[in-house]
Amino acid sequence: MTHTIGIDIGTFESKGVLVDGAGAIVATATRPHRMLVPRPGWAEHRADEDWWGDFVHITRALLSESRVDPKDIACVAASAIGPCMLPVDAEGAPLMNGVLYGVDTRAAAEIDHLTATIGAERIMETCGNALTSQSVGPKILWLKNHHPDLYARTAKVLTSTSYITWKLTGEYVIDHYTAANFSPLYDVNALAWSDALAPDILPLERLPRLMWSTDIAGHVTAQAAAETGLREGTPVTCGTIDAAAEAVSVGVQRPGEMMMMYGSTIFIIQVTSDPVRDARLWYAPWLWPGMHASMAGLATSGTLTHWFRDQFARDTSFGELAAEAAASPKGAKGLLCLPYFSGERTPIHDPLAKGAFFGLDLTHTRGDMFRAVLEGIASGTAHVLDTYRELDAFPHRILAVGGGTKNAVWMQATSDIGGAGQIVCEKTVGASYGDAFLAATAVGKAMPEEIVEWNPVARTVRPESVPAYARQYPLFKRLYTQTRDIAHDLGGA
Repeated sequence: MTHTIGIDIGTFESKGVLVDGAGAIVATATRPHRMLVPRPGWAEHRADEDWWGDFVHITRALLSESRVDPKDIACVAASAIGPCMLPVDAEGAPLMNGVLYGVDTRAAAEIDHLTATIGAERIMETCGNALTSQSVGPKILWLKNHHPDLYARTAKVLTSTSYITWKLTGEYVIDHYTAANFSPLYDVNALAWSDALAPDILPLERLPRLMWSTDIAGHVTAQAAAETGLREGTPVTCGTIDAAAEAVSVGVQRPGEMMMMYGSTIFIIQVTSDPVRDARLWYAPWLWPGMHASMAGLATSGTLTHWFRDQFARDTSFGELAAEAAASPKGAKGLLCLPYFSGERTPIHDPLAKGAFFGLDLTHTRGDMFRAVLEGIASGTAHVLDTYRELDAFPHRILAVGGGTKNAVWMQATSDIGGAGQIVCEKTVGASYGDAFLAATAVGKAMPEEIVEWNPVARTVRPESVPAYARQYPLFKRLYTQTRDIAHDLGGA
């Protein structure tokens, strides 16, 4: 058994890789799906069709393309978007669509209630995080408040990865890194579930069993083998959130190393030797005991570029749009874009923030607007990097990954405005490749430090001094502050 499989379920697409014992990619497969937005502020997936359906499709495609005998698969690891909230019944059947991570802001009232009732300082001390749209606890309370019938039938509350692992093994498990997002139900000091802060949200026995990401959760069942084509009895890891697996894929493993993921959202993870706890950021134990993670994320990034293309350039490729943006001067001729089209996560944690273009005149072109979108996302990212600077926790090494690394305008703007270089590795497959590596480490086929051999550095993006950005970035931050009340009034309309 010399091969491993890694599969990642993303916001709009799932990806999988089958790799050999040296980390070479033998086969790849992808499958698209939709993010459902049934009403403003909501974001959902269908657990069986989008999560498990994609996993089954991709596994069969990998085995078919590679012609690798399922008996030669040493281990399987999955990751997925998260943290999500999926209630299932006593048979493990979903009771509703999966409620997605921080882009879903439906539980704003529950966040405010819990914060006021428990106290922000006490929440931070116990959970290491403020309650935000990224927190699962308030979404469970939303379920209890708004759908008491479904809540009464809930046997377990899972996240996306937990559901896949259950379908594969029959075990309800979750890794500590993901569980830290279930605030206020997880105590980061005890590394355990706790109802001390909020005893009325959910009985703790309805939460999955805690494990570390590379622990073996179980083995492929006969039913799962029949559906996926995997060999019955194949080991399956506990799994993790996609961003963590993506960080692993590019070699983020030592304190001071940061991953910047250019995907549907920008997501940032920095490994630290000690906890970095600040209400503007997120905290979690890292994938292995004794290490920590400091995280941040924007609410829209790739989703905003998709929106722009769908609304203004439906018959135009992203490559053509990128070329138009490249032809626009840096600073987009004075045009600013607030990228808060789904509210915003870190560092402002404002679900009612609104997107905006400011400074438009009749000389602006579509290319200027698309450049402004990319520079707006880059400015939101720079705002996060400034937060790390203020905490004296700025990384010494940033590794970029994800589809957005192919967009030179976006990458360079992020380095220029954020004042930070970025390293791009040879393989930019992403989380699924990290999953395959985690699977290999779980069964002793690789050591954590070997990832730098699996995926060496390919290029570096260095920051440049741009007068237009030096002038416009402070205006970007002022624009949000000065229009916040208007955005909130619109949100209540």
